[in-house]
Amino acid sequence: MRGDHPDTYVVQRGDTLWDIAGRFLKKPWLWPEIWQANPQVKNPHLIYPGDVLSLAYLDRVAVQPGPRNAPAINAVPLAEVEPFLKNLRVVDAFEQMPYVVGLEGDRLRSSEGQVVYVRGLGGAQAGQRFAILRPAQRYTRLDRTACCDLFHQDDLDFRGRRTIDFANYWTNALTPDNGNELLGFELVQVTTGTLTRGEVGGIEASTVLLDDEGREVRVGDRLVPVDAQPYDLQFFPHPPRQQLDYGRATVLATSDMLANAGTHDVIALSVGSREGVDNGTVFSIWRTGSNAVDRVEYGAERTEDTIPERAKVRLPDEFAGHVMVFRTFDKVSYGLVMDSIKPTHVGYQLKHPDAPY
Repeated sequence: MRGDHPDTYVVQRGDTLWDIAGRFLKKPWLWPEIWQANPQVKNPHLIYPGDVLSLAYLDRVAVQPGPRNAPAINAVPLAEVEPFLKNLRVVDAFEQMPYVVGLEGDRLRSSEGQVVYVRGLGGAQAGQRFAILRPAQRYTRLDRTACCDLFHQDDLDFRGRRTIDFANYWTNALTPDNGNELLGFELVQVTTGTLTRGEVGGIEASTVLLDDEGREVRVGDRLVPVDAQPYDLQFFPHPPRQQLDYGRATVLATSDMLANAGTHDVIALSVGSREGVDNGTVFSIWRTGSNAVDRVEYGAERTEDTIPERAKVRLPDEFAGHVMVFRTFDKVSYGLVMDSIKPTHVGYQLKHPDAPY
């Protein structure tokens, strides 16, 4: 417990579970240990504005319910992550998805109020709504040693094939990917549309009316049915459910074309549900320690190519902050940096939040 924690706290609109946990605990990710030890709390995911949380003494946590006229609070600030919840997803393959094959008036781009023509919607019904997605990144991992997973991301052209010439939604990763493991393809939602006319005779393409301002659609964009509820923010912070080998969990990318990330920035992580990661998983973020040359022992005048390997000293990793996962896919997840003392860069290590600084 924090030494200055309040005996009671009234939950406010705009609070997050992380914020409230930080009022009581030195380590907000220990929240489930507090709640799960108290069976009178029916659902630790659902805390509402107006609820009175009591921590009068160590082994007692009680909730005095408030009015239920507002939605439950979220674990992370919804405004910070909602664009990523709606607009990004990671898939193992996309080649079999229906795709835009042509545009109204043979345009190069189409926008709200115009129609696009789609191949592959043979079984769809008029009136069905679709999200229109664009393959943007190809994420890979190169496993060379247990201590240094390397990652790579490629920009994709209009067909979803690799290019070096397309505007990047994420910061560039730094390493080559020969001999890699494919982590998945990132698809960016550009807009939505409604099917107005299906395929005719298995030859003529389907017609989809674009019904959201979004971004412009081009040939090659893919379609999936609109999710009624694509995400769930009712989770609480907790440590990883299993210990991962050093280097397995790493920062894969930072958002908005930034070179680094800070508090309340979104980062992509190289692990997902396959590694036991789920929404609410908290990692600490670490700058990987450098291999420094011991110039005290071997002299400042020696060049890199003349210094023996034994002259290099591995420096400790440096703590940067904490990240909480808010959306999970099989091999990749997205997290929000919850707190930081230094910027987070691509390639930084992710460890248990209790790892010693």
